[in-house]
Amino acid sequence: MRLTKEISNGILIFFGISFFFLMMELFGFSKIIYLRILNAAIIYYGVRCTLKSNFKDDETGYVTNLISAGLTAFIGVFLSILGLTGYLYLQGGDDYVGQLSGEFIFGGNPTANQYLLGLFFEGIASAVIVVFIAMQLWRNKTSSSD
Repeated sequence: MRLTKEISNGILIFFGISFFFLMMELFGFSKIIYLRILNAAIIYYGVRCTLKSNFKDDETGYVTNLISAGLTAFIGVFLSILGLTGYLYLQGGDDYVGQLSGEFIFGGNPTANQYLLGLFFEGIASAVIVVFIAMQLWRNKTSSSD
């Protein structure tokens, strides 16, 4: 069975974000909230791979590519949150969340579930922004080649 490009690139996003998170943990940078901005670059890479594949296959419709890119980004974010859920609970759940970045969306001391929910919304928001930016870049790239 062949995976669709949206699923395979969503899995690519998941592995990229997972690797980035584990490297931040390994080097002790997980408390630096601003480094999470780099997750958007990983999402962009996966979305770009999907769009590149679509255009290679002559799928040039804006809405089709928007849905394809959005699905790719959503799958990547969803899988990343699932992976992080397992990791957080293996590390101690609420106690481990207390060791992570203190400057969080909820402030104070979020529970593991609040932390995950906040990261899910943050991930979806960044995915939407990345998808629209990627679509504009690809639209400009393909329209200038006409």
